[in-house]
Amino acid sequence: MNPQLPLLLFVLIGFVSGVASGLFGIGGGVLIVPGLVYLVGLSQHRATGTSLAVLLPPIGLAAVVEYYRHGNVDLRAAVIMAGTLFVGAWVGAVYANRLSGPYLRLAFGVFIVVLGLSLIVGAMRRLGWI
Repeated sequence: MNPQLPLLLFVLIGFVSGVASGLFGIGGGVLIVPGLVYLVGLSQHRATGTSLAVLLPPIGLAAVVEYYRHGNVDLRAAVIMAGTLFVGAWVGAVYANRLSGPYLRLAFGVFIVVLGLSLIVGAMRRLGWI
């Protein structure tokens, strides 16, 4: 394998995930993890752990500052959710590390499909299509 390929893939995955994060508030589980698994070849567990490590500095320092500048950050809600997210992420990591890779990948796939269907149905309702 070309030694430059992983570097270019990391750049591509990071940039696309950053744009999606800034636009939609997503990136880690939805883009970074699948990118690391399917493009780079990391295991599901390693991709998840890497995604969590990636998201700490840039999301907190870049996108949040921009949203805050425009008055679009509820600090009280953010502090409360950050604390509970900390605990929830630990609980999730404990259980994820007890699952085999294929079961974790299956659970992730089901989660993404259910999330996608929920978003589609909600948008169709708001548009008056259903």
